[in-house]
Amino acid sequence: MRCPHCGNFDDKVIESRTLANGEAIRRRRECNGCGYRFTSYERIEDKQFMVIKRDGRREPFDRTKIERGVQRALEKRPVSQMTIENIVNEIEDAVVIAGKANHEIPTTEIGELVLEKLGAIDKVAYIRFASVYRHFKDLEEFVQEIQKLGGNK
Repeated sequence: MRCPHCGNFDDKVIESRTLANGEAIRRRRECNGCGYRFTSYERIEDKQFMVIKRDGRREPFDRTKIERGVQRALEKRPVSQMTIENIVNEIEDAVVIAGKANHEIPTTEIGELVLEKLGAIDKVAYIRFASVYRHFKDLEEFVQEIQKLGGNK
């Protein structure tokens, strides 16, 4: 595998970890040329998993969109990158399991999974994500969501 830092093709695998119920492998690698460490993923190619958008359109599932949303919600919060990666992996696993029968899942289910994971680790991140995901229109909707979360104590 080519090093993303120096372009060298000589690397070694430091650690391998099974993800997504054995359907993917995460490998930590170290370049033998420059010592840079990076991560690669191996996944089974299967029938393309589709996401059903709110307007009914279908598009291919894209893990990076979930990762970007979680990263954005947790920006400047005291949560490690490893925790974020674990959250995204757990969400991806749950999505694959939920949509296994027909290889598709509505975005609403994905959004609720993300909210569930964020709510368990960081309430501020939960509200940040909910405000975008649920399209809050005014302050009252924010207050209602905070009260549902238990913030009215």
